[in-house]
Amino acid sequence: MYLLRVDSSIQGARSASSALADLVLDQARASQPDLPVVTRHLAQQPLAAETWANAISGGFTAEDDRTPEQREAVAIAAGLADELRQASSAVLALPLYNWGVSQHVKTWIDLAIAGAPTGTPLLEGTPTVLVTTRGGAYGPGTPREGWDHNTAYLRRILADVWGADLTVVEREFTLVGVNPALNEFSDLAQRMRAEAEQAAVDAGATLARRRAA
Repeated sequence: MYLLRVDSSIQGARSASSALADLVLDQARASQPDLPVVTRHLAQQPLAAETWANAISGGFTAEDDRTPEQREAVAIAAGLADELRQASSAVLALPLYNWGVSQHVKTWIDLAIAGAPTGTPLLEGTPTVLVTTRGGAYGPGTPREGWDHNTAYLRRILADVWGADLTVVEREFTLVGVNPALNEFSDLAQRMRAEAEQAAVDAGATLARRRAA
């Protein structure tokens, strides 16, 4: 059994979501430094978009009649599903892009679903921390209220479809200090960052306690 960490930021070393995931992971491993961790970075090693279509068509094709592309796609989908099922805990750093999940995340989700029988709860009861970040602000009363189509979707997949025991760590206004138009929100952004970092530490500590129990 292992902790599964999945990242999807395209920001590399500047990633706010990966930085929060680091805090979760550090706390989760504080009392168990030899905890096995399986990592997957969906932006640095993206899954090809056509793999999903080949996995779906391959699933409806007799094994002996599958094309090489279908066989490979079916195997990839099954591997992703197994990777989730075998995790004893998970940390998923999946930021918002263009008001929703990134293409990399959507392909991963679609393939994992295709890799198991319909309705399989791939994270059933698994302690899972979702780290999600947003460049702007999307809360009640903001101009972009209701534009975040990332977080609710991920809750639906991770908790409702895959059955994860889900904790969500969120941070907004990550573009403050990057986009000059947001400079007036610097103090608020700093508070949001501090709150998110504390939430990440707390979530990691909870993971550690649950593994030790």
